[in-house]
Amino acid sequence: MKAKTREQSLSDSRELDGSYDQLTDSIEDDFELSTVCYRPEGLEKLLEQTKFTKKELQILYRGFKNECPSGVVNEETFKLIYSQFFPQGDSSTYAHFLFDAFDTQKNGSVSFEDFVAGLSIILRGSINDRLNWAFNLYDLNKDGCITKEEMTDIMKSIYDMMGKCTYPSMKETAPSEHVENFFQKMDRNKDGVVTIDEFIESCQKDENIMQSMQLFDNVI
Repeated sequence: MKAKTREQSLSDSRELDGSYDQLTDSIEDDFELSTVCYRPEGLEKLLEQTKFTKKELQILYRGFKNECPSGVVNEETFKLIYSQFFPQGDSSTYAHFLFDAFDTQKNGSVSFEDFVAGLSIILRGSINDRLNWAFNLYDLNKDGCITKEEMTDIMKSIYDMMGKCTYPSMKETAPSEHVENFFQKMDRNKDGVVTIDEFIESCQKDENIMQSMQLFDNVI
């Protein structure tokens, strides 16, 4: 057998490199597809159900999969991830309430579908959609109304998460004062609870709340 010339060896090497590049591109294409279509018709369904584009869903799923390789996140992992955003405070209680709002199936885990469905409402939903989502977050026992006890628990969890790190620092009485102000504005019939209708009507009449809702537009 003849020994290959230097030129033939270089040619074979280039051909091998080209084949490797094609294989790499193919693997990357397959990965790009699998990152979104990890379940049959997953992408098309999510495009219909959310207000995200295909590219946005790919970016979101890549980040989700990076943090949660199994494709779902349990509450403890969710708390761990969330705590990274508020390292100076204790975000565990608020993260618990937030996890519960994302866990629409009530099975103790949040799938990518659950996550993007909630995120789509928060970031791209109508004002009514966002207010309904917020009400569900505050209605801890999901009985259709918000009590002072529930609102106090929420406010305390937010205070624990970030209140102690604010400047000037919040007073210890700040959560309860916030709850009283909340109920003065929203409990229109003074029966001690806030219904979804009272909540939405009051928020729509509050210019500050409406402005804060607009801040989430086109975040991604």
